[in-house]
Amino acid sequence: MPSNEQIPHDKSLDNSLALMQEGYLFIKNRTEKYQSDLFEARLLGEKVICMSGEEAAGIFYDNSLFQRKGAAPKRVQKSLFGENAIQTMDGEAHIHRKLLFMSLMTPPHQKRLAHLAMEHWEASTPKWEGVKQVVLFDEAKKILTRIACSWAGVPLDEQEIAERAEDFYNMVDAFGAVGPRHWKGRRARTKTEDWIKSMISDVREGKLKAEEGSALYEMAFHTELDGRQLGTQMAAIELINVLRPIVAIATFITFGALAVHEHPEVKVKLQSSDREYPEMFAQEVRRFYPFGPFLGARAKKDFEWKEAEFKEGMLVLLDMYGTNHDPRLWDRPHEFRPERFKEWKGSLFDFIPQGGGDPARGHRCPGEGITVEVMKASIDFLVNKIAFDVPVQNLSYSLVRMPTLPESGFVMENIRWK
Repeated sequence: MPSNEQIPHDKSLDNSLALMQEGYLFIKNRTEKYQSDLFEARLLGEKVICMSGEEAAGIFYDNSLFQRKGAAPKRVQKSLFGENAIQTMDGEAHIHRKLLFMSLMTPPHQKRLAHLAMEHWEASTPKWEGVKQVVLFDEAKKILTRIACSWAGVPLDEQEIAERAEDFYNMVDAFGAVGPRHWKGRRARTKTEDWIKSMISDVREGKLKAEEGSALYEMAFHTELDGRQLGTQMAAIELINVLRPIVAIATFITFGALAVHEHPEVKVKLQSSDREYPEMFAQEVRRFYPFGPFLGARAKKDFEWKEAEFKEGMLVLLDMYGTNHDPRLWDRPHEFRPERFKEWKGSLFDFIPQGGGDPARGHRCPGEGITVEVMKASIDFLVNKIAFDVPVQNLSYSLVRMPTLPESGFVMENIRWK
Protein backbone atom coordinates (compact mmCIF):
# COMPACT_ATOMS: atom_id res chain seq x y z
CA MET A 1 0.00 0.00 0.00
CA PRO A 2 1.45 3.45 -0.89
CA SER A 3 2.39 5.75 1.95
CA ASN A 4 1.65 9.45 1.89
CA GLU A 5 5.37 10.06 1.38
CA GLN A 6 4.47 9.94 -2.33
CA ILE A 7 2.31 13.07 -2.17
CA PRO A 8 3.74 16.50 -1.35
CA HIS A 9 4.02 17.38 2.35
CA ASP A 10 4.04 20.97 3.44
CA LYS A 11 7.20 21.28 5.48
CA SER A 12 5.79 23.48 8.25
CA LEU A 13 5.28 21.92 11.69
CA ASP A 14 1.77 23.36 11.72
CA ASN A 15 0.01 25.33 8.98
CA SER A 16 -2.66 26.98 11.15
CA LEU A 17 -0.87 30.35 11.17
CA ALA A 18 -0.14 30.15 7.43
CA LEU A 19 -3.84 29.48 6.80
CA MET A 20 -4.79 32.64 8.71
CA GLN A 21 -2.09 34.63 6.88
CA GLU A 22 -2.96 33.39 3.37
CA GLY A 23 -6.73 32.96 3.62
CA TYR A 24 -8.41 32.05 0.33
CA LEU A 25 -5.07 31.32 -1.37
CA PHE A 26 -3.70 28.90 1.27
CA ILE A 27 -4.50 25.70 -0.69
CA LYS A 28 -4.07 27.23 -4.16
CA ASN A 29 -0.58 28.56 -3.31
CA ARG A 30 0.54 25.04 -2.42
CA THR A 31 -1.13 23.07 -5.22
CA GLU A 32 0.64 25.47 -7.62
CA LYS A 33 3.96 25.23 -5.77
CA TYR A 34 3.87 21.40 -5.69
CA GLN A 35 2.20 21.03 -9.11
CA SER A 36 -0.19 18.60 -7.47
CA ASP A 37 -3.96 18.45 -6.88
CA LEU A 38 -3.36 17.41 -3.29
CA PHE A 39 -0.85 17.73 -0.48
CA GLU A 40 -0.61 16.87 3.19
CA ALA A 41 -0.41 19.53 5.88
CA ARG A 42 -0.92 19.86 9.62
CA LEU A 43 -3.65 22.08 11.03
CA LEU A 44 -4.08 22.50 14.79
CA GLY A 45 -1.78 19.50 15.23
CA GLU A 46 -3.89 17.24 12.99
CA LYS A 47 -2.78 15.63 9.70
CA VAL A 48 -4.96 17.01 6.89
CA ILE A 49 -5.11 16.37 3.15
CA CYS A 50 -5.90 19.51 1.14
CA MET A 51 -7.08 19.12 -2.45
CA SER A 52 -8.33 21.13 -5.39
CA GLY A 53 -9.89 20.74 -8.84
CA GLU A 54 -12.84 19.03 -10.52
CA GLU A 55 -11.61 15.48 -9.96
CA ALA A 56 -10.91 16.19 -6.28
CA ALA A 57 -14.43 17.65 -5.88
CA GLY A 58 -15.90 14.50 -7.47
CA ILE A 59 -14.11 12.33 -4.87
CA PHE A 60 -14.95 14.71 -2.00
CA TYR A 61 -18.67 14.43 -2.76
CA ASP A 62 -18.64 10.62 -2.95
CA ASN A 63 -20.80 9.70 0.04
CA SER A 64 -19.28 6.22 0.20
CA LEU A 65 -15.84 7.76 0.88
CA PHE A 66 -16.53 10.88 2.96
CA GLN A 67 -18.79 12.02 5.76
CA ARG A 68 -19.49 15.42 7.29
CA LYS A 69 -19.83 14.22 10.89
CA GLY A 70 -16.89 15.52 12.87
CA ALA A 71 -15.59 17.72 10.03
CA ALA A 72 -16.92 21.16 11.04
CA PRO A 73 -14.97 22.41 14.08
CA LYS A 74 -17.12 23.20 17.12
CA ARG A 75 -16.12 26.87 16.83
CA VAL A 76 -17.70 27.00 13.33
CA GLN A 77 -20.81 25.15 14.55
CA LYS A 78 -21.13 27.59 17.45
CA SER A 79 -21.11 30.59 15.15
CA LEU A 80 -21.98 29.75 11.54
CA PHE A 81 -24.02 26.52 11.29
CA GLY A 82 -25.42 25.85 14.74
CA GLU A 83 -24.48 22.70 16.66
CA ASN A 84 -25.27 19.34 15.03
CA ALA A 85 -27.18 20.98 12.18
CA ILE A 86 -27.79 19.61 8.67
CA GLN A 87 -24.20 20.41 7.57
CA THR A 88 -22.90 17.79 10.06
CA MET A 89 -25.31 14.98 9.07
CA ASP A 90 -24.83 11.97 6.77
CA GLY A 91 -26.77 9.11 5.18
CA GLU A 92 -30.55 8.72 5.12
CA ALA A 93 -31.09 11.13 8.02
CA HIS A 94 -29.25 13.83 6.06
CA ILE A 95 -31.24 13.15 2.87
CA HIS A 96 -34.52 13.23 4.81
CA ARG A 97 -33.71 16.61 6.35
CA LYS A 98 -32.28 17.90 3.07
CA LEU A 99 -35.64 17.24 1.38
CA LEU A 100 -37.21 19.66 3.86
CA PHE A 101 -34.74 22.37 2.75
CA MET A 102 -35.23 21.50 -0.94
CA SER A 103 -39.03 21.86 -0.56
CA LEU A 104 -38.51 25.46 0.61
CA MET A 105 -36.20 26.37 -2.27
CA THR A 106 -38.16 25.37 -5.38
CA PRO A 107 -38.41 27.72 -8.41
CA PRO A 108 -41.69 29.31 -7.16
CA HIS A 109 -39.96 30.15 -3.84
CA GLN A 110 -36.97 31.54 -5.75
CA LYS A 111 -39.24 33.78 -7.86
CA ARG A 112 -41.18 34.95 -4.79
CA LEU A 113 -37.97 36.01 -3.04
CA ALA A 114 -36.68 37.77 -6.18
CA HIS A 115 -40.01 39.61 -6.48
CA LEU A 116 -39.87 40.63 -2.80
CA ALA A 117 -36.28 41.82 -3.28
CA MET A 118 -37.26 44.11 -6.16
CA GLU A 119 -40.25 45.45 -4.18
CA HIS A 120 -38.09 46.28 -1.18
CA TRP A 121 -35.25 47.82 -3.20
CA GLU A 122 -37.80 50.08 -4.92
CA ALA A 123 -39.47 50.98 -1.62
CA SER A 124 -36.07 52.05 -0.20
CA THR A 125 -35.23 54.43 -3.06
CA PRO A 126 -37.32 57.44 -1.90
CA LYS A 127 -35.47 57.33 1.47
CA TRP A 128 -32.11 57.31 -0.30
CA GLU A 129 -32.88 60.26 -2.57
CA GLY A 130 -32.43 62.78 0.21
CA VAL A 131 -29.36 61.15 1.76
CA LYS A 132 -25.78 62.12 0.95
CA GLN A 133 -24.36 58.58 0.91
CA VAL A 134 -25.67 55.05 1.07
CA VAL A 135 -23.51 51.97 1.74
CA LEU A 136 -24.89 49.24 -0.51
CA PHE A 137 -23.71 46.33 1.66
CA ASP A 138 -25.43 47.72 4.78
CA GLU A 139 -28.67 48.36 2.90
CA ALA A 140 -28.57 44.92 1.26
CA LYS A 141 -28.24 43.18 4.65
CA LYS A 142 -31.34 44.98 5.97
CA ILE A 143 -33.40 44.41 2.83
CA LEU A 144 -32.48 40.72 2.69
CA THR A 145 -33.33 40.29 6.39
CA ARG A 146 -36.72 41.87 5.72
CA ILE A 147 -37.51 39.69 2.70
CA ALA A 148 -36.14 36.47 4.25
CA CYS A 149 -38.34 36.90 7.34
CA SER A 150 -41.39 38.03 5.36
CA TRP A 151 -41.09 35.04 3.01
CA ALA A 152 -40.42 32.58 5.86
CA GLY A 153 -43.39 33.80 7.92
CA VAL A 154 -41.14 35.12 10.71
CA PRO A 155 -42.66 38.24 12.37
CA LEU A 156 -40.18 41.12 12.45
CA ASP A 157 -40.66 44.64 13.84
CA GLU A 158 -39.32 47.52 11.78
CA GLN A 159 -37.17 48.78 14.68
CA GLU A 160 -35.36 45.44 15.08
CA ILE A 161 -34.40 44.96 11.41
CA ALA A 162 -30.92 46.55 11.62
CA GLU A 163 -30.03 44.53 14.74
CA ARG A 164 -31.29 41.21 13.31
CA ALA A 165 -29.49 41.88 10.00
CA GLU A 166 -26.25 42.51 11.90
CA ASP A 167 -26.68 39.30 13.91
CA PHE A 168 -27.31 37.18 10.79
CA TYR A 169 -24.23 38.58 9.12
CA ASN A 170 -22.02 38.33 12.23
CA MET A 171 -22.61 34.56 12.24
CA VAL A 172 -21.24 34.41 8.68
CA ASP A 173 -18.41 36.83 9.45
CA ALA A 174 -17.18 34.67 12.35
CA PHE A 175 -16.34 31.78 9.98
CA GLY A 176 -12.63 32.54 9.48
CA ALA A 177 -12.18 34.68 12.56
CA VAL A 178 -10.45 34.43 15.90
CA GLY A 179 -10.86 36.84 18.79
CA PRO A 180 -13.52 39.60 18.84
CA ARG A 181 -15.07 38.75 15.43
CA HIS A 182 -15.52 35.13 16.47
CA TRP A 183 -17.10 36.02 19.83
CA LYS A 184 -19.39 38.52 18.13
CA GLY A 185 -20.62 35.70 15.87
CA ARG A 186 -21.22 33.41 18.84
CA ARG A 187 -23.18 36.06 20.72
CA ALA A 188 -25.23 36.72 17.57
CA ARG A 189 -26.03 33.01 17.26
CA THR A 190 -27.14 32.64 20.89
CA LYS A 191 -29.36 35.72 20.61
CA THR A 192 -30.88 34.63 17.29
CA GLU A 193 -31.48 31.05 18.45
CA ASP A 194 -33.30 32.33 21.56
CA TRP A 195 -35.48 34.60 19.40
CA ILE A 196 -36.40 31.88 16.88
CA LYS A 197 -36.79 29.20 19.58
CA SER A 198 -39.49 31.18 21.37
CA MET A 199 -41.24 31.63 18.00
CA ILE A 200 -41.15 27.88 17.27
CA SER A 201 -42.65 27.22 20.73
CA ASP A 202 -45.40 29.81 20.11
CA VAL A 203 -46.27 28.20 16.77
CA ARG A 204 -46.44 24.74 18.34
CA GLU A 205 -48.60 26.00 21.19
CA GLY A 206 -50.94 27.86 18.82
CA LYS A 207 -50.00 31.31 20.20
CA LEU A 208 -48.56 32.34 16.82
CA LYS A 209 -50.16 31.43 13.52
CA ALA A 210 -47.79 30.15 10.83
CA GLU A 211 -48.97 29.51 7.31
CA GLU A 212 -48.63 25.93 6.13
CA GLY A 213 -45.84 25.73 3.55
CA SER A 214 -43.92 28.65 5.10
CA ALA A 215 -40.40 27.95 6.39
CA LEU A 216 -41.51 28.76 9.96
CA TYR A 217 -44.39 26.25 9.80
CA GLU A 218 -42.38 23.52 8.07
CA MET A 219 -39.49 23.73 10.56
CA ALA A 220 -41.87 23.83 13.54
CA PHE A 221 -43.69 20.67 12.47
CA HIS A 222 -40.98 18.69 10.64
CA THR A 223 -40.65 15.08 11.78
CA GLU A 224 -37.48 13.03 11.59
CA LEU A 225 -37.22 9.51 10.16
CA ASP A 226 -38.19 8.09 13.56
CA GLY A 227 -41.42 10.12 13.48
CA ARG A 228 -40.35 12.54 16.21
CA GLN A 229 -40.57 16.30 15.84
CA LEU A 230 -37.33 18.24 15.79
CA GLY A 231 -36.43 19.60 19.22
CA THR A 232 -37.23 23.31 19.61
CA GLN A 233 -33.52 24.18 19.57
CA MET A 234 -32.83 22.15 16.40
CA ALA A 235 -35.92 23.55 14.64
CA ALA A 236 -34.62 27.05 15.45
CA ILE A 237 -31.11 26.21 14.23
CA GLU A 238 -32.41 24.85 10.92
CA LEU A 239 -34.75 27.82 10.39
CA ILE A 240 -31.71 30.09 10.89
CA ASN A 241 -29.93 27.90 8.30
CA VAL A 242 -32.64 28.97 5.85
CA LEU A 243 -32.63 32.68 6.78
CA ARG A 244 -28.90 33.35 7.32
CA PRO A 245 -27.75 32.33 3.79
CA ILE A 246 -30.37 34.65 2.25
CA VAL A 247 -28.90 37.57 4.23
CA ALA A 248 -25.40 36.46 3.13
CA ILE A 249 -26.41 37.16 -0.52
CA ALA A 250 -25.59 40.79 0.44
CA THR A 251 -21.93 39.87 -0.22
CA PHE A 252 -22.66 38.70 -3.79
CA ILE A 253 -24.83 41.78 -4.47
CA THR A 254 -21.99 44.07 -3.31
CA PHE A 255 -19.46 42.22 -5.48
CA GLY A 256 -21.99 42.40 -8.35
CA ALA A 257 -22.13 46.20 -8.02
CA LEU A 258 -18.32 46.28 -7.99
CA ALA A 259 -18.23 44.19 -11.21
CA VAL A 260 -20.67 46.58 -12.94
CA HIS A 261 -18.61 49.58 -11.78
CA GLU A 262 -15.27 48.12 -12.93
CA HIS A 263 -16.55 46.71 -16.24
CA PRO A 264 -18.61 49.35 -18.08
CA GLU A 265 -19.14 46.96 -21.03
CA VAL A 266 -20.94 44.59 -18.63
CA LYS A 267 -23.32 47.39 -17.60
CA VAL A 268 -24.27 47.99 -21.24
CA LYS A 269 -25.09 44.30 -21.70
CA LEU A 270 -27.14 44.24 -18.49
CA GLN A 271 -29.15 47.18 -19.87
CA SER A 272 -29.87 45.33 -23.12
CA SER A 273 -32.76 42.96 -23.70
CA ASP A 274 -30.53 39.84 -23.70
CA ARG A 275 -32.47 37.55 -21.36
CA GLU A 276 -29.60 35.12 -20.76
CA TYR A 277 -27.00 37.69 -19.80
CA PRO A 278 -28.17 38.47 -16.21
CA GLU A 279 -27.93 34.77 -15.34
CA MET A 280 -24.42 34.50 -16.84
CA PHE A 281 -23.44 37.67 -14.97
CA ALA A 282 -24.70 36.32 -11.62
CA GLN A 283 -22.83 33.05 -12.13
CA GLU A 284 -19.59 34.83 -13.05
CA VAL A 285 -19.85 37.01 -9.92
CA ARG A 286 -20.18 33.80 -7.89
CA ARG A 287 -17.21 32.20 -9.67
CA PHE A 288 -14.86 35.17 -9.81
CA TYR A 289 -15.22 36.83 -6.39
CA PRO A 290 -14.29 35.09 -3.11
CA PHE A 291 -17.13 33.68 -0.99
CA GLY A 292 -16.46 30.31 0.70
CA PRO A 293 -12.71 29.46 0.88
CA PHE A 294 -12.85 25.68 1.42
CA LEU A 295 -15.01 22.84 2.74
CA GLY A 296 -14.19 20.02 5.15
CA ALA A 297 -15.11 16.32 5.37
CA ARG A 298 -13.69 13.21 7.05
CA ALA A 299 -12.71 9.97 5.33
CA LYS A 300 -15.34 7.30 6.03
CA LYS A 301 -12.87 4.44 5.53
CA ASP A 302 -9.31 3.76 4.42
CA PHE A 303 -8.87 4.22 0.66
CA GLU A 304 -6.31 5.38 -1.91
CA TRP A 305 -6.59 8.07 -4.55
CA LYS A 306 -3.81 9.60 -6.68
CA GLU A 307 -1.14 7.75 -4.67
CA ALA A 308 -2.48 9.25 -1.46
CA GLU A 309 -3.53 7.13 1.46
CA PHE A 310 -6.73 8.40 3.10
CA LYS A 311 -7.14 6.97 6.59
CA GLU A 312 -10.54 6.56 8.21
CA GLY A 313 -11.39 9.72 10.18
CA MET A 314 -8.79 11.87 8.41
CA LEU A 315 -9.81 15.50 7.79
CA VAL A 316 -9.83 16.57 4.13
CA LEU A 317 -10.25 20.15 2.86
CA LEU A 318 -11.56 20.93 -0.63
CA ASP A 319 -10.42 24.22 -2.17
CA MET A 320 -13.51 26.11 -3.40
CA TYR A 321 -11.74 29.33 -4.42
CA GLY A 322 -8.91 27.49 -6.21
CA THR A 323 -11.30 25.19 -8.11
CA ASN A 324 -13.31 28.21 -9.30
CA HIS A 325 -10.04 29.73 -10.57
CA ASP A 326 -8.48 26.55 -11.98
CA PRO A 327 -7.02 27.34 -15.45
CA ARG A 328 -7.68 23.73 -16.54
CA LEU A 329 -11.41 24.35 -16.02
CA TRP A 330 -11.73 28.05 -16.75
CA ASP A 331 -10.09 29.87 -19.65
CA ARG A 332 -8.25 32.96 -18.27
CA PRO A 333 -9.78 32.40 -14.80
CA HIS A 334 -8.61 35.75 -13.43
CA GLU A 335 -10.63 37.73 -15.96
CA PHE A 336 -14.24 38.68 -15.24
CA ARG A 337 -16.12 37.35 -18.28
CA PRO A 338 -19.82 36.39 -17.89
CA GLU A 339 -19.91 35.04 -21.49
CA ARG A 340 -17.92 32.01 -20.35
CA PHE A 341 -21.18 30.62 -18.91
CA LYS A 342 -22.71 30.46 -22.40
CA GLU A 343 -20.57 27.37 -23.07
CA TRP A 344 -20.59 26.01 -19.53
CA LYS A 345 -22.00 22.49 -19.43
CA GLY A 346 -23.23 22.63 -15.86
CA SER A 347 -20.81 20.14 -14.27
CA LEU A 348 -21.51 19.37 -10.61
CA PHE A 349 -17.82 19.60 -9.70
CA ASP A 350 -16.06 22.40 -11.64
CA PHE A 351 -18.11 25.36 -10.35
CA ILE A 352 -18.44 25.20 -6.57
CA PRO A 353 -19.03 28.68 -5.07
CA GLN A 354 -21.53 27.18 -2.59
CA GLY A 355 -20.28 23.59 -2.71
CA GLY A 356 -20.46 20.85 -5.35
CA GLY A 357 -22.30 17.63 -6.16
CA ASP A 358 -26.03 16.97 -6.39
CA PRO A 359 -28.01 19.13 -3.93
CA ALA A 360 -30.75 16.48 -3.55
CA ARG A 361 -28.40 13.62 -2.54
CA GLY A 362 -25.34 15.35 -1.18
CA HIS A 363 -24.13 18.43 0.69
CA ARG A 364 -24.35 21.04 -2.07
CA CYS A 365 -26.22 24.15 -0.91
CA PRO A 366 -29.90 23.83 -1.94
CA GLY A 367 -30.24 27.63 -1.95
CA GLU A 368 -28.16 28.37 -5.06
CA GLY A 369 -31.29 29.06 -7.12
CA ILE A 370 -32.45 31.59 -4.51
CA THR A 371 -29.00 33.23 -4.54
CA VAL A 372 -28.99 33.62 -8.33
CA GLU A 373 -32.59 34.89 -8.60
CA VAL A 374 -32.18 37.43 -5.77
CA MET A 375 -28.87 38.58 -7.30
CA LYS A 376 -30.50 39.02 -10.72
CA ALA A 377 -33.37 41.09 -9.29
CA SER A 378 -30.97 43.23 -7.21
CA ILE A 379 -28.56 43.90 -10.07
CA ASP A 380 -31.50 44.67 -12.39
CA PHE A 381 -32.61 47.29 -9.85
CA LEU A 382 -29.13 48.83 -9.53
CA VAL A 383 -28.52 48.93 -13.29
CA ASN A 384 -31.95 49.60 -14.77
CA LYS A 385 -34.15 51.25 -12.12
CA ILE A 386 -31.88 53.81 -10.48
CA ALA A 387 -28.87 55.96 -11.30
CA PHE A 388 -26.15 56.91 -8.79
CA ASP A 389 -22.60 58.22 -8.54
CA VAL A 390 -19.72 56.16 -7.19
CA PRO A 391 -17.41 58.47 -5.20
CA VAL A 392 -13.70 57.78 -4.70
CA GLN A 393 -13.45 55.03 -2.07
CA ASN A 394 -11.48 51.90 -1.20
CA LEU A 395 -13.10 49.15 -3.27
CA SER A 396 -10.25 46.67 -2.81
CA TYR A 397 -10.89 43.40 -0.97
CA SER A 398 -8.52 41.17 0.95
CA LEU A 399 -7.96 37.51 0.05
CA VAL A 400 -6.58 37.00 3.56
CA ARG A 401 -9.76 37.95 5.43
CA MET A 402 -12.34 35.13 5.36
CA PRO A 403 -15.08 35.96 4.45
CA THR A 404 -14.11 39.08 2.54
CA LEU A 405 -15.84 42.12 1.03
CA PRO A 406 -14.96 45.39 -0.76
CA GLU A 407 -13.42 47.53 1.99
CA SER A 408 -15.92 50.42 1.70
CA GLY A 409 -19.02 48.24 1.37
CA PHE A 410 -19.67 50.10 -1.95
CA VAL A 411 -20.70 53.68 -1.28
CA MET A 412 -23.29 55.28 -3.61
CA GLU A 413 -24.11 59.01 -3.85
CA ASN A 414 -26.77 61.15 -5.54
CA ILE A 415 -29.19 58.24 -5.94
CA ARG A 416 -32.14 58.96 -8.22
CA TRP A 417 -34.81 57.14 -10.20
CA LYS A 418 -34.05 56.58 -13.86
